[in-house]
Amino acid sequence: MNSLLDSKRFHFNWLVLSFWLFSMVILGFIILPLIEMLFEQPLDMIVKAAQMPDVTNSILLSLEASFITAIIAVIFGTPLSYILARTQFPYKSIVEAIVNLPLAVPHTVAGIALLFVFGKTGPIGHITERFGISFWGTIFGIIVGMLFVSSPYMINSARLGFENIDIRIEKAARTLGATNSQVFFHISLPLAFRSILSGMVLTYARSIAEFGAVIILAYHPETAPVKIYELFLTGGLKQSSAAAVLLLIITISTFILFRYLTNLNKKA
Repeated sequence: MNSLLDSKRFHFNWLVLSFWLFSMVILGFIILPLIEMLFEQPLDMIVKAAQMPDVTNSILLSLEASFITAIIAVIFGTPLSYILARTQFPYKSIVEAIVNLPLAVPHTVAGIALLFVFGKTGPIGHITERFGISFWGTIFGIIVGMLFVSSPYMINSARLGFENIDIRIEKAARTLGATNSQVFFHISLPLAFRSILSGMVLTYARSIAEFGAVIILAYHPETAPVKIYELFLTGGLKQSSAAAVLLLIITISTFILFRYLTNLNKKA
């Protein structure tokens, strides 16, 4: 009996070891280029990039637009997440496919498609132009591009949060006289809040990195990825990498901060 247990433990250890070896390959693939870029870039070049107004303005614009995008995704994505998690309706699978469609569409294609709707001659863009709101070449266009590509992260994360709530808790509250609105705002929403917050953080992070849809819909004002691409075309790798490292430091710092706040909520 002991020999059988030892044999199983031996095989299990080898399985875990092999999994770790494969894991180290993919983890190294992700982290190695970032580390190499960070250590190869002189500090004075990073400081010089931070002193360039156009670079800092583009980074601030990316942070602002990404935060607004995340807020919009929470407001409009949370209700859809709850519907997908708690209700059954005809063609639900089609709605789920639509939610995940931006993950499969090339982002330059997404930008062109958005231009047909939000451009000056598009059905929405033409109407908003009458009220002085233009999506072409404005922060509104940047937010639209970011929202299109990042909304699935918010919706899917919040949906998982609602699905993980024991439905018997909601049913018990209704039997005690609570309305559907009371159940949602006082039970479902607080219990799924951490998943919603995680979705918001992922949406924020994905929005900062967006390039393809934004550059088609709103090349100017330049977001950080667009500015870095322009620097790469005009000044080569040396100049663009300094701005890239600066953006990387700022985005990782804000991402860690938001993740820390999410973990605080988890412990609470």
